[in-house]
Parts: sequence; structure tokens; C-alpha cells
Amino acid sequence: MTTETSRDSRRSAALSTPSPPRWVRWAAHAVPLIALPSTLWRLAMAIGVPVGYSDAVLRTDYDLPGSGYLVLPLISVVQELAALLTLGLVSNWGLVAPRWVPIIGNKPVRPWAAVVPAALGALIMTAVTFSQYVMWDRVNDGNLTGIHRSIMGWCYVPLLLWGPLLGVVTVSYYLRRRQR
Repeated sequence: MTTETSRDSRRSAALSTPSPPRWVRWAAHAVPLIALPSTLWRLAMAIGVPVGYSDAVLRTDYDLPGSGYLVLPLISVVQELAALLTLGLVSNWGLVAPRWVPIIGNKPVRPWAAVVPAALGALIMTAVTFSQYVMWDRVNDGNLTGIHRSIMGWCYVPLLLWGPLLGVVTVSYYLRRRQR
């Protein structure tokens, strides 16, 4: 068997992985959506929408005006891209790498190459978001109060679901890939 034939058979085997249940697909698609409100809040702050911080706080804590104009959108883009990676666990590109990806393009994705980073991401997101949630009421520096604090809270609270949803989707991916 030639290397090319062997690669094609591994690719076919990866693509024959059972489809995820509908609810797992919904969970995977929810992750980028739950990341969106905090992304939009951060972008609003970067473009000058009043979010409740004084000019002094924006200058000292967020470097606005200054590098914050680049850093805040960059954080937002990275956050959304990380959230979108969850879709790979329910898509064909999570089974066979897209052609355009250097070195591994059009090759089967090894299950552990997806499961380990996704599981670590789920654990980290759960730990970080829940620790921030626990501290939310203890942080009272007076920089953000009233309606602005509530809006920020409502924009960030959906992130509490990111880790658990990613964890569920990761377990589903692992179980589907293990069945082969």
C-alpha cells in the first residue's frame, strides 16, 4: 500500500466518524454566540462608546487613547477565533484538516490533537470565568457603577457557559472518534 493510498484510507476513516447529535451541534454553535456580548462591549469601549468609565480610568487601565485601540480589538478577535474553534469538534474540518493548513492540510486530525487542547481550554475557561464571577461583587473600586456595571455584567455573564459547553462538545467528539 502506498503512502498516498494509506493517507486516503485514514482520511476516509476519519470522515466516516458518526455525526454528532443535534444538541451537541447546538452547544458548539452557542459558544461563539456567548462570547459575542463581551466582545462587543470591549469593541464599544475601544471605539469611544461611553461604557461608564471615566477618562482617567480609560487612560490608566485601558490605555485609551493609545495602544488600547489595538489591544482591545485584538483581544476581541482572538476571543472569537478561540470560540469558533469549538465548531471544529462538530465539523469535518475537525476530522480532516483543511487543505490550506500548512503541513497537516488534507490529513486526518488525530483525536488527541483535538481532545487535549479542547479539554484544557474547557477547564481553563471554566476556572477563569467562575473565579471572576465569584470575585465580581468583591471588586468595588467605584470605577463602574449603576447601569454601566449591570450592562458589563450582562455582557460577560454568558462566558460562564463557555467552559461547560466546550467540555460537553469535547466529550462528544472523543466518544464519536473512539467508536471507530
